[in-house]
Amino acid sequence: MRDVEDAAPTNGSSPDLARRLGLFDATMIVMGGIVGSGIFMNPYVVARQVHTPFLILAAWSAGGVIALLGAFIYAELAERRPRVGGQYAYIREAFHPLLAFIYAWGLLLVTQTGGMAAVAVTFARYFRELTRAPLADGAVAVLALGVLTAINCLGVRAGSGVQSVLMLLKILAIVALIACGLLLADEATPADAGAATGRLLDRPVSFDLLTALGAALVPVLFAYGGWQTASFIAGEVREPRRNLPRGLIFGVVGVVALYLSVNYVCIRVLGTAGLAATATPASDVMKSALGGTGARLIAAGIAISTLGFLSQSMLTAPRVYYAMAKDGLFFKSVAWLHPRTRVPVVAIVLQGIWAALIALSGRYEQILNYVVSVDWIFFGLAASCVFVLRRRDRGKRDGAATAHRMPGHPVTTALFVAVSVLVVLNTVYTYPAHSAIGLGILVAGIPVYGAWRWKDTTWANRKES
Repeated sequence: MRDVEDAAPTNGSSPDLARRLGLFDATMIVMGGIVGSGIFMNPYVVARQVHTPFLILAAWSAGGVIALLGAFIYAELAERRPRVGGQYAYIREAFHPLLAFIYAWGLLLVTQTGGMAAVAVTFARYFRELTRAPLADGAVAVLALGVLTAINCLGVRAGSGVQSVLMLLKILAIVALIACGLLLADEATPADAGAATGRLLDRPVSFDLLTALGAALVPVLFAYGGWQTASFIAGEVREPRRNLPRGLIFGVVGVVALYLSVNYVCIRVLGTAGLAATATPASDVMKSALGGTGARLIAAGIAISTLGFLSQSMLTAPRVYYAMAKDGLFFKSVAWLHPRTRVPVVAIVLQGIWAALIALSGRYEQILNYVVSVDWIFFGLAASCVFVLRRRDRGKRDGAATAHRMPGHPVTTALFVAVSVLVVLNTVYTYPAHSAIGLGILVAGIPVYGAWRWKDTTWANRKES
């Protein structure tokens, strides 16, 4: 029997989002939201904090466990509330529309678009390096954003199809890196292996060790972030109560396997000391295996990976702005769907234009510093929705029958919330000025929310009179 959520409601002649995505699409979207260019470069950041293979892999494993906890949490939320906008809808229904609006406000203004601008410029740099194209970074970045915007305006199948192809190419690039590191590259020399390589720990068990592990875990957690964006397209997934939770779990497990394999290969070829000494570990591994050809291949892999991340962002985030406009909290035109493609064209174009402007401004790196501290606030808040919605659904037949319940709840859910709080506190402590600006951007959304509520109420009263 067809899922009741699969039946797209209609409002007269107005179209609604079309459910055209299956389990494979959902899994690719989850993986595409997590895997960017970071895995090709970030392993060295962890190696500078902890200095043995065991501790490096332990940090990436711990991050994978936390990401998997997040996937299980969002799987349950997706099954309980398979709504358009995902995380926005969970926060709105569990707590208050104000908190949901502030989340969406930050997403559009800086978090999503700032991240897209930074990734678009990264793509431009690798693209120009590979093609020697006589174009500025900003021009290539805007062109990439424009092409992806146009593709996603053609329909969710077109956007998802491009995203899936790019994700498969990303997986191919990562698998090629792993294979070359295992089969073609020599193992690290004793000098690169590091003095602490033969031991499990690089220092005695102490508060200092715990602090170092915590510092190593922060970049790992950010590298694993992004699974939540798949929930944004819940309104376009067939049988969302079944396919979206499975896609979340399958996607995160797949990324954990890839990340651990990449780090193992980097340690094997470069050693812990060599890994800590380079900012381009993937390129160094490929150079060791294939020389200059390997470096060019990994540059192409990074370019594809960044483009794939942009494609995923262009596909998912506009659904949040669409949901916000449907709630009367944003320009009504942003909730407009094309009658044939049934996608939120205005929301997609809005995001593309704003990301392009940020890319051209050159302020994207500064913007990213502002929002790092607030991103995990909403991870923790969304996880807390499980407590609220379970209590609210108690006694309801569909609420009690959820197949993808958070294992180990409430302990595991509380653990994820605690980790989110610790990440936020650590970032605020480390970057107090940037964090204050990020929080200020969110607080600035409060009067904007009030203005939209007043406007919506005034318009409704006029219609009644």
